[in-house]
Amino acid sequence: MDAILSYLVMFMMMTLAVVQAQLRTGFYSSSCPSAEAIIRSTVESHFNKDPTIAPGLLRLHFHDCFVQGCDGSILIADSSAERNAVQNIGLRGFEVIDDAKSQIEATCPGVVSCADILALAARDAVHLSGGPSWLVPTGRRDGRISSSNQASNMPSPLDPVSVQKQKFSAKGLDVHDLVTLLDWPSKKKWWGKRSPKLN
Repeated sequence: MDAILSYLVMFMMMTLAVVQAQLRTGFYSSSCPSAEAIIRSTVESHFNKDPTIAPGLLRLHFHDCFVQGCDGSILIADSSAERNAVQNIGLRGFEVIDDAKSQIEATCPGVVSCADILALAARDAVHLSGGPSWLVPTGRRDGRISSSNQASNMPSPLDPVSVQKQKFSAKGLDVHDLVTLLDWPSKKKWWGKRSPKLN
């Protein structure tokens, strides 16, 4: 649990560092007050059908943020887009984000960014899995550029541990973060288990 909490704090710091000036809790409270409830309901609906979607959404958000900040660029569908990079093979949860976006667009067209939907969905997935919840500052703008070449700095399961350590270090992250982020989604019981140590 400590590893997950450490990850969440680190991840929020990464998120805030990217677009700190424009983010705030309750960003959509006037323009689309039902946005967070719609996202929560959508994630919960998918989670009730398939609880393994929770680590998928967290991993999807991590992969989005690791490349060029939490801008939703992982969601862009194009043959040369980030989501088609080798490092992103096996990502799951796109359909949850698409579902939430469709529902939000029916209520508040053109208001809520996909980047915020993904950040909120990841938070809700963690909470539905028995983990903590937290306030997510919103107001992100969607990225318009998505290139599979930019995902080359993503840790790959094919990378030796030494390369993975270097990639995490380049983002200001340590071995504890590496183990937490790369090991947690594979757990059957996510909360309460300790990750192995890497030396």
